[in-house]
Amino acid sequence: MSAAEVLAAARVRGVMIATAESCTGGLIAATLTEVPGSSDVVDRGFVTYSNSAKQQMLGVSAETLASFGAVSEEVAAEMARGARDRSNADIAVSVTGIAGPGGSEHKPEGRVCFGIADRNGVTTETIEFGAIGRDKVRAATTDHALSLLLSALG
Repeated sequence: MSAAEVLAAARVRGVMIATAESCTGGLIAATLTEVPGSSDVVDRGFVTYSNSAKQQMLGVSAETLASFGAVSEEVAAEMARGARDRSNADIAVSVTGIAGPGGSEHKPEGRVCFGIADRNGVTTETIEFGAIGRDKVRAATTDHALSLLLSALG
């Protein structure tokens, strides 16, 4: 699965894509926009590393952050919904996680929560990549986000 495949699927469906990224710091948007001609289906990317950025740029609620923490499916859902609502995109993918090093017993290194928002609503999932190292977690997160987009565009 490649960024080019995601972009081709978006073109076939006539939809625009937005990203809302925390732990990847813009890698998903960068991967999509590395492909020449991507501007016809990539609207924008939100890099919301801090909680305040998630609130200000995407409308993630303080209550959700306080209740579930930034690394949660609840926050991933609000990030994806916010990216779709605050852009010209028809579909948005979000990621929030702990790339490492670090983590805790309750939120271990390598845990990443994903969200996809489209006209049908929002779906979320959590993947435990494990303590494989920061670069590998970020790369695996980017790859998984692209595969989620491709599935949703299927």
